[in-house]
Amino acid sequence: WKCPYIAGENGGAIFVLIYFGFLVFMGVPIMTMEFSIGRAAQKSPAVMYRDLEPKGSTWHLHGYASVAGNYILMMFYTVVCGWMMRYFVSTASGSLNGLSGEAIAADLGTMLANPLEMAVYMFISIASAAVVCSIGVQKGLERVTKYMMLALIIIMVGLGVRSFFLDGGEEGLKFYLLPSIERMKEVGIGNVVVAAMNQAFFTLSLGIGSMAIFGSYIGKDRSLMGEAVTVAALDTFVAVCSGLIIFPACYAYGVEVDSGPNLIFVTLPNVFNNMPFGQLFGSLFFVFMIFAALSTVLAVFENIVACTCDLFGWERKKSCIINGVALVLLSLPCVLGFNLLSGVQPFGAGSNIMDLEDFAVSNVLLPLGSLTYALFCTSRYGWGFDKFMEAANTGKGLKVKKWMKPYFTYVLPVAIFALFAVGIYNFFK
Repeated sequence: WKCPYIAGENGGAIFVLIYFGFLVFMGVPIMTMEFSIGRAAQKSPAVMYRDLEPKGSTWHLHGYASVAGNYILMMFYTVVCGWMMRYFVSTASGSLNGLSGEAIAADLGTMLANPLEMAVYMFISIASAAVVCSIGVQKGLERVTKYMMLALIIIMVGLGVRSFFLDGGEEGLKFYLLPSIERMKEVGIGNVVVAAMNQAFFTLSLGIGSMAIFGSYIGKDRSLMGEAVTVAALDTFVAVCSGLIIFPACYAYGVEVDSGPNLIFVTLPNVFNNMPFGQLFGSLFFVFMIFAALSTVLAVFENIVACTCDLFGWERKKSCIINGVALVLLSLPCVLGFNLLSGVQPFGAGSNIMDLEDFAVSNVLLPLGSLTYALFCTSRYGWGFDKFMEAANTGKGLKVKKWMKPYFTYVLPVAIFALFAVGIYNFFK
């Protein structure tokens, strides 16, 4: 949902190219650091710093910020996951068939104005995560995600091939695959660069411990930079394929590619309505979106469960139940922000509670959390580069090299902070 509409708003291919650069030069190093800290500590992000930080230091405070970040992310991500479920039901049942563009736009407004409907689908997404994670990591989370991701890739490739051969879709491919400096200048070079960095951190869930918890589950037979490259490559494949599905279809049916968050819920149902076998392809598309969203909900919920187990000594099932209930309550402000609490506009007219939550995660917690990992793993006042490299390089696969130390120690932290500062300035400007 987010990657295609952010790409559409930021010039298409030029954004994608810069986004790839950030995945390679920032995403992979930070993910390697998260994995390394998690595997070395063998604990959740809430307490992982305790055994690794120098005595008397305060790095462990980031552990608490990570827990808060995971909760805030889930407070709006579960709502978005619920939207995907609702649009799958609407598409598969045929209730959107034959509607005009105005009627489809009105349908989105109807959903957003109905707090009960949104709350029900939000509850289903949280309940799904609670049930799967209560079973355990390997029997529950890993098993479900394996099959879900396999189905996602098959559906995605099929939709991509279908979209590729649409009449008029070649212009969409040009927009998505041929970089244009002019489009970048129209949006603003700084805006495009910062959006690409934030999206790279968001798509890999970096900076709030969502990857550190899985680092604690990785065995010592594999080096961690190799694992980070694999994860980033698969994640990039999904992101690229989503654009290959969406942008050719938009151009084929005269849909604006920069229509923002509404791209999925207003423009694409219009496309499916005008496409042969549109109800089938539309249903498959929203199944793909459900799997993509639910995989993140499962991963972040697992992190929250592990953190609360470590902090309070709870058993896994107890933690799943308590956190499931808590997240339903915490997600309600986002649901109500589109209707009963629509008067709450934190960034001015047209903004809502979800915008505030997304800003807190995407623009603040992810980049600052990533900066904290970079400093902790390279500074002599933290873990230090030598210990980080030793932990990351255990096992077979791609290794962190000595020659990378200047980049990891100086260039990476400065670049993250500079882009974070520019992003905050541009946002409020």
